[in-house]
Amino acid sequence: MGAKPLTLSLDGQAPVMLDRVSATLGHDGMDIRALNQSGLCGFDPGFSNTAGCQSAISYIDTEKSILLHRGYPVEQLASQCDFLEVAYILLEGHAPDESRYQTFRQNITRHTLVHEQMSKMCSGFRRDSHPMALMCAMVGALAAFYHDVLDVENPEHRALAATRLLSKMPTLAAMSYKFSIEQPAQYPRNDLSYAGNFLHMLFAIPAEKYQLNPVIEQAMNQILVLHADHGQCASTTTVRAAGSSGANLFACIAAGLASLWGPMHGGANEASMRMLEEIETVEQVPAFLSKAKRDPQAFRRLGFGNSRYRNLDPRAAILRDTCHRVLKEQGMSDSLLQVAMALEEVALTDPWFVENGLSPSVDFYTAVILKAMGLPSSMFVVVAAVGRTLGWVAHWNEMHQSPLTIYRPRQIYTGETQRDYVSRRSSK
Repeated sequence: MGAKPLTLSLDGQAPVMLDRVSATLGHDGMDIRALNQSGLCGFDPGFSNTAGCQSAISYIDTEKSILLHRGYPVEQLASQCDFLEVAYILLEGHAPDESRYQTFRQNITRHTLVHEQMSKMCSGFRRDSHPMALMCAMVGALAAFYHDVLDVENPEHRALAATRLLSKMPTLAAMSYKFSIEQPAQYPRNDLSYAGNFLHMLFAIPAEKYQLNPVIEQAMNQILVLHADHGQCASTTTVRAAGSSGANLFACIAAGLASLWGPMHGGANEASMRMLEEIETVEQVPAFLSKAKRDPQAFRRLGFGNSRYRNLDPRAAILRDTCHRVLKEQGMSDSLLQVAMALEEVALTDPWFVENGLSPSVDFYTAVILKAMGLPSSMFVVVAAVGRTLGWVAHWNEMHQSPLTIYRPRQIYTGETQRDYVSRRSSK
């Protein structure tokens, strides 16, 4: 708490003293819990101007398009780090030296296998199930397989649960994909990088040796890094809300997956691809853009612009260059990729789109890259979830550094006032 109290004057009531909560960057906060003494509560639909916690993990400057993870600019992390280096930074709060990195990497890679019963669990689902449905179920089910680390008050349990989850997320994600295309799941390869192993499990088949393309590996690494954390977004808040009850890590991440799935959140990259499928050909782009200008909010939900940034999403600028490298490597024979590049050119140059902050977002470029890799749109949010699991775990760990305070938002009741119930039988 800061040392600069604020005084709120209310008509006909005694002043309310509100403590100031200081930030190292960005806006300070105002502790409004004392409002309860005056019979009032804060009203902030969507909690868009309410801080539910203090966090030292990520900082977003919406005006200057800055995203920092533990103080490090995301541009530097995406260009210089592999995903496990970023994982160490988010979890530990600082960059590792070589010895600590190698120990951390070894701890993650030695837990990549999942129990064989998990594949039997997959067989209980329909083949045409959305992969995120399987992910929600399988991640939650990890608590049934690893019930030896469910004591959230035990730091050793929390650390081992986090290690197991981070190591197994790519395995589960690839398993959900392989099940949907009726191919056998591939065992992980611990000699590969985190991103490289993920690609191997996604695309390898038993009949052929999988050749890892370094351009594709770098692109997957950047996608995971750039989706690792984004402050108190809907899914992270969901994880924190579930964790506030003392729920185990696997249950909390399953809740986060459910929240991420929505088209207004992580599902935006899947919505971007559906938009491209709707446009269908480059010739239809002008007509679609004319329609988009009549409803810019709908266009924003399809992968253009970002509600957190006034101008440009810094992650999108990084992924744009990566996107073009991947397309050059993979080719542009797919008509939807041609549509995507036509849309990008207009969105970056048309004054209307520029003025309205509707440049291509990280979701748009993620969708294009994953499409070029050969993944279906149903897998886009799953890939994003593999990266975002890191941020969720970091926030879940952080909230356990202090005594838990269960999430219990107030409401402004707008229903009927008290009234008597008249039985339907009494009216006969």
